[in-house]
Amino acid sequence: MKTKQPVPDPSACSRRRFLQTGAGLAATISVVPASVLGLHGAPSPNSKLNLAGVGAGGRAASDLAECASENIVALCDVDWRQAAGSFRRWPRAKRYKDFRKMLEAEGDKLDGVIVATPDHIHAVASMAALKLGKPVYCEKPLTHSVYESRQVALAARKAGVATQMGNQGQASEETRRLIEMVQAGAIGKVREAHIWTDRPSRGLFQVYWPQGIDRPKETPPVPDYLDWDLWLGPAPWRPYHPAYVPFKWRGWWDFGTGALGDIGCHAFDPVFRALKLGHPLTVQASSTRVNEETYPLASMVTYHFPARGDMPECKLVWYDGGLRPPRPVDLPDGVMMGDNGRLLIGDEGYILGNTIYPEKRRKEVGEVPRTLPRSPGHHAEWLLAIKGEGPEPGSNFPNWAGQLAEVVLLGNVALRVHLRELLTRRPLRWDPVNFRFPNFPEADEFLHRQYREGWSL
Repeated sequence: MKTKQPVPDPSACSRRRFLQTGAGLAATISVVPASVLGLHGAPSPNSKLNLAGVGAGGRAASDLAECASENIVALCDVDWRQAAGSFRRWPRAKRYKDFRKMLEAEGDKLDGVIVATPDHIHAVASMAALKLGKPVYCEKPLTHSVYESRQVALAARKAGVATQMGNQGQASEETRRLIEMVQAGAIGKVREAHIWTDRPSRGLFQVYWPQGIDRPKETPPVPDYLDWDLWLGPAPWRPYHPAYVPFKWRGWWDFGTGALGDIGCHAFDPVFRALKLGHPLTVQASSTRVNEETYPLASMVTYHFPARGDMPECKLVWYDGGLRPPRPVDLPDGVMMGDNGRLLIGDEGYILGNTIYPEKRRKEVGEVPRTLPRSPGHHAEWLLAIKGEGPEPGSNFPNWAGQLAEVVLLGNVALRVHLRELLTRRPLRWDPVNFRFPNFPEADEFLHRQYREGWSL
């Protein structure tokens, strides 16, 4: 029996708030600095922060390295073989396997928590830290489900602490240049956007992680370095198999968010900022065969967005698994579309990557002025905000990352519905205020999942 979930706060989906952050990239809102919170003895803004890592291997090791200017005082990982490199780098950090026990034991000493785990752990770990009033850095996608994104954003707003999602490109020069070009009218009004990736494969010969497969039947023993029950966390229990760990979990519905979840928060971010996109009116998916275990080998997801101010309605199409949009007819010979890319189509030209086409239009536009503030660095934004030395990070949970992740993950809901709707192929109409699909209520069940006993937000 499913537990009744609280109705999400409609204020979390204010498009105005979402757009303000996208237009300014670093809009300053109220963030409580560590000294005000009195963390580990109310440090001065220039002192080092005490940070903990939920996840210590893989991507987590990179995030920790980006924060190595601070004190890494506690590390948690369920796979101590994967975490071995971080354990060696920070030998004085206390080690844990259960992040709940780490937060209970170390919470009073911590100024921030880095969450870099498989996707299905993001929300429960981030929420546990936010409830303690801790600033949180969480890898993308922010959560595993749409509902979790809404709830984590609400919790971050209530906590009033510095937060940042791990879509590092939001802090880049490339993102700022795209925004400046589009908003300067370099290609006129933009009515279409196309974003594509080669994930889960790379060309013909390399697979990042498997998709389109069924659950393995073998039940090998759990390795002694892995706590399998904690690795599963809130996901339904199943026997251990190396088909899931350490990196292959991305393709499984119960653990990962597929190609869209892996790349979407990176690739959608600059487009959402440039075009001031918020919640879509509709979302619809098509794909290769879908099963109940793994994401399809390839898919397309089409979003339709309403007009925004003087910006017209916009269609955004996502492609993965090597699919991509048609090549523009006047794209010069020798210019490659690439395995990963974006294409914005305007009334007066188009932008492939960050280059304006056709060449005649590029020459007419000339050098677009630099008007946006530049970033000190993605992780630095978070660290400075904790210390009270910088504005709210560009991908903070309440005003940006929560809603961006919601929209990205709506595409996965559409994929779940796709198999049922092969004949009628109805687009899902999205009502963000009431948090439902009014034309297809059956899809609402995919907005959230039921947690295994002992786990909750």
